[in-house]
Amino acid sequence: MEKITLFWFRRDLRLDDNLGLYYAYENEDCVLPLFIFDTQILDELPSKKDARVEFILQQVKAIHEQLKDFGSSILIKHGKPEEVFEELVEEFEIANVYTNRDYEPYARKRDQAIADLLKKHQIAFLDFKDQVIYEKDEITTDSGSFYKVFTPYSKTWLRKFNATKFGPVSLDGRKNRLYQTEPLPLPTLNELGFEQTDIHIPRLEIDKDLIKKYDKTRNFPALDGTSRLGVHLRFGTISIRKLAIQAKALNETYLNELIWREFYMMVLYQQPEVVDKSFKPQYDRIPWRNDKEEFQKWCEGKTGYPLVDAGMRQLNRTGYMHNRVRMVTASFLTKHLLIDWRWGETYFAEKLLDYELSSNNGGWQWAAGTGTDAQPYFRVFNPSSQLEKFDKDRRYVKKWVSEFGTDGYPEPMVDHKMARERALEVYKEALGK
Repeated sequence: MEKITLFWFRRDLRLDDNLGLYYAYENEDCVLPLFIFDTQILDELPSKKDARVEFILQQVKAIHEQLKDFGSSILIKHGKPEEVFEELVEEFEIANVYTNRDYEPYARKRDQAIADLLKKHQIAFLDFKDQVIYEKDEITTDSGSFYKVFTPYSKTWLRKFNATKFGPVSLDGRKNRLYQTEPLPLPTLNELGFEQTDIHIPRLEIDKDLIKKYDKTRNFPALDGTSRLGVHLRFGTISIRKLAIQAKALNETYLNELIWREFYMMVLYQQPEVVDKSFKPQYDRIPWRNDKEEFQKWCEGKTGYPLVDAGMRQLNRTGYMHNRVRMVTASFLTKHLLIDWRWGETYFAEKLLDYELSSNNGGWQWAAGTGTDAQPYFRVFNPSSQLEKFDKDRRYVKKWVSEFGTDGYPEPMVDHKMARERALEVYKEALGK
């Protein structure tokens, strides 16, 4: 039996500028690409209509088609990764397994288990950095500790980035390194246990003109002023290196957003307990009200605050919410309603196409005042003044809240002044201020 090397796709669904895949082809004689639909993740999804699963299947199919040109294919499995690899070591004579690193707690635990399993069969598990520019502890303070504040982190990140030359890697000329096989079967969405949705996922396109104007347009939700590349970064259908190089040339504000993404990934790697605990432990003393009826109104976009309601309805219908509005809706839930940030984070995780644990967690803890580099607890967004500032003519609100301006639109569920004062009092008491 011919020895093969497996390349395991996860959050890197592309052939172009994929570092782990490149090194597999560079170093090995016979490479078979692999993707596993992980039932440990899929079984936890609350709905069988999830556009993200549909998107992943579409991208795997695209890779499948591209590999045909190489005379190869991609092996698709559906199950628990450990069980899948137990089967694979029986099915193939495997030399090595290559993959790209993932920094989320579940992924790290999974990968360690796979590495241990393979080691028993004398198979190496080789992983590479691909979904970030800088990982783990590559950006540290002078004393070697990790940054807990974004601004100094970003300055160090930029200095290192500007001093480094990045070049994309290509598989050109390495077709003979691929496992030669007839196209392998692909599952259908139904076979995976999911159904089609009517949610549109924006196509992969770097709009240079949009990015050039990003700093001027990004805060206005009625404008088409953001790149909508989040879902592509999440699943690795775009190379972060290529995007960061473009951003450096086009708009430093946009590049700064990519640095925020890596900052939160670094925080999650260094302190995985932030998944369910406040980064600042004293904030876990806050006695959240957690009113279920109020939470439901927030989820449905029926709070009586137009900008909050428009954002929630946009999220529910499209799987996307404008970044400025994400901050306003999160602040409203945690400060106005005093509902635990973990409730909101979980809801966003279920709905957002571009859901990424580190960024979602970091953003929610920022809004609640509980996280690293968070807005202070005494800063409470006024959703009415935010509306005046960023959607003055109500274009965004009118698009998503059809009954706005009619008798059918509800009164505000809570008075802003009262809610702000209540939040300050509760936070102060919990923090011993």
